[in-house]
Amino acid sequence: APPFCFLDEVDTALDDINVDRFADYMRRSDFSTQFICVTHRRGTMEAADMLYGVTMQEKGVTKLLELNVAELEKALLTKGA
Repeated sequence: APPFCFLDEVDTALDDINVDRFADYMRRSDFSTQFICVTHRRGTMEAADMLYGVTMQEKGVTKLLELNVAELEKALLTKGA
């Protein structure tokens, strides 16, 4: 298994151009390093293969979300055809 990096909101202070650079770096490294990133930045999320989230729609009740980006893109392309 490739090594992994756990990154907690490292992109918070970056402007959009540098978020894109950071995302490009992660994409180029995707076969040699696995990244686990905590982020609120859309540009970083767009570089991901998988997205996981936690939401609380009612007080005290959390829901875990999992999104496979490739499967979503495939479903959207199929639906749009």
